[in-house]
Amino acid sequence: MPQEICPNCGSELSPKARVCPYCGSDEKTGWSDEAHVGGLDLPDQEFNYDEFVQDEFGGARVKPRGLHWFWWLVALLLLIAVVLVCT
Repeated sequence: MPQEICPNCGSELSPKARVCPYCGSDEKTGWSDEAHVGGLDLPDQEFNYDEFVQDEFGGARVKPRGLHWFWWLVALLLLIAVVLVCT
């Protein structure tokens, strides 16, 4: 006999419901918590956030070296061009 209240999430069900429309629990899974979070691939209790950040984003950002002089040269050439055009 189907239940009228979902034992997993507590929402009301119609008398003929075989699956909870809110959490996905059903008669096959025994109205279990596993039906609610089974396919979500959630991290376990031993989840290490710092290790996750290191794996996903790597270490400290590396500042590029060697191009800063290039941008100073471009700025100087643009300044000279502006001065020559305005005079």
